[in-house]
Amino acid sequence: MTTTTSMPTPQIVSPQEWEAAHQQLLVKEKELTRARDAVAAARRRMPWMGADKQYVFDGPKGKASLVDLFEGRRQLIVYRAFFEPGVHGWPDHACIGCSLVADQVAHLAHLNARDTTLVFASRAPQTDIARLKARMEWEHIPWYTITDSFDADFGVNEWHGHNAFIRDGERVFRTYFINSRGDEAIGTTWSYLDMTALGRQEEWEDSPKGYPQTKPYKWWNWHDSYVPAAAPDPKWVKVSDAGEAAMRRRDG
Repeated sequence: MTTTTSMPTPQIVSPQEWEAAHQQLLVKEKELTRARDAVAAARRRMPWMGADKQYVFDGPKGKASLVDLFEGRRQLIVYRAFFEPGVHGWPDHACIGCSLVADQVAHLAHLNARDTTLVFASRAPQTDIARLKARMEWEHIPWYTITDSFDADFGVNEWHGHNAFIRDGERVFRTYFINSRGDEAIGTTWSYLDMTALGRQEEWEDSPKGYPQTKPYKWWNWHDSYVPAAAPDPKWVKVSDAGEAAMRRRDG
């Protein structure tokens, strides 16, 4: 099928001219990457706020505390999704925007491998949440029911948003918050980790002294092959070392 359009187009150029234009714009792309890294580094230096109130959620296994939502890991990200009476789409769908966010959630095994848990939270009962997850193929997302003032206390009672937490034993602290258009960029493993107090936990990052860090790439694995505390796959270490060296040569 041939598609025609009357919209104005940019200049049509040769491959050589296109490459020159791309290299020129790449300078700004790299500046953006460095700026994003700097913001993530500043997030890791944000003060922590105690979250000492005893919140109660309903989950698929019954009542759960905020500590329970961590699933034994050190960090937690809670996305407040709007699925409840009064929200457009109820009872068949969650909010259209929140549904788009759910659709772009990366495989959680990679996030879990960095000691971080992601959960969604709404005010709908668990029976409705289970039905929604099955219909929309979101079974991989842990999804809890808010039963108290959690949403109001953390700025997500009227609009969506991601809250990041860290725990020290049973003590929980709020470390960061992203909402509004900031939520548009959330969904990849990296965007989740970059909003946390510990970051990606890789040696190249600008993090406070003493923060956990390992070599980049080496902790990666197939999502069905992570083993806690296991040594990196030696074949993958060799491949990733070669790739990293090649990138450094290319980028000078």
